[in-house]
Amino acid sequence: MTAMKDKTLFITGGSRGIGRAIALRAAAEGANVVIAAKTAEPHPKLPGTIHTVAAEIEAAGGRALPLALDVREEDQVAEAVASAAHHFGGIDVLVNNASAVFLAKTAETPLKRFDLMFDINVRGTFAASQACIPYLERSENGHILTMSPPIDLHPGWFAGRSAYTMSKFAMSMTVLGLAEELRASNVAVNALWPRTMIYTAASAIFGLDRAGCRSTGIMADAAHAILTRPSAECTGNFFLDEEVLREEGVTDFAKYELVPGTPPEIDLFVTP
Repeated sequence: MTAMKDKTLFITGGSRGIGRAIALRAAAEGANVVIAAKTAEPHPKLPGTIHTVAAEIEAAGGRALPLALDVREEDQVAEAVASAAHHFGGIDVLVNNASAVFLAKTAETPLKRFDLMFDINVRGTFAASQACIPYLERSENGHILTMSPPIDLHPGWFAGRSAYTMSKFAMSMTVLGLAEELRASNVAVNALWPRTMIYTAASAIFGLDRAGCRSTGIMADAAHAILTRPSAECTGNFFLDEEVLREEGVTDFAKYELVPGTPPEIDLFVTP
């Protein structure tokens, strides 16, 4: 029996990119996957909906539940989590993947963009975690995995992108608090961030080129490694994908390169 078989994952923002990759990695082992994201209808610029990913999950060997969810709406969050738990009989893993990004200097950041990032990145992470806690506490190996960086208050991370950086570090602070709160319940709470640039359809809109980027597969493999560890022994960590996989014995990272032979570029919030 594989580690993820019959486990239930609730993934926010899972209709594309890293969330989708984590979903399909778990589905390959027979997991139940809840794709909770806003995109129920095709996006004019971005591929993938909750329904197309659900079909991919089923084809990969898992069971899927697509749920239209705006993590900014607390009633929707509560309803989606309750529906997921009822449908699959519980929740074992929450992946806080939904995130908004706007990279600009303070004077060039509209407050509506500031509010959007804090509502999705911070409030959404907090709300989803809060709603899932009762179910995770009943799981044999409950995990929360949040896509946020190690906390480093170096001014360089803030200059030119203060609003975004503040929102991502606030997500990381949620990890710190929840890890300690849930330690006695044996629910693991960790963060995961890419060491190098990851190419997705969304990042392409910001002008990111495939050269120098790795595929979302590296994040999916790292997430799988974390989520299959004993929750009582693995909590409060700020993981980088490459470091996690090296701990698992992986030495060949070339398979994740989108343009073979092109050295990967170090990601934001990571010191070279």
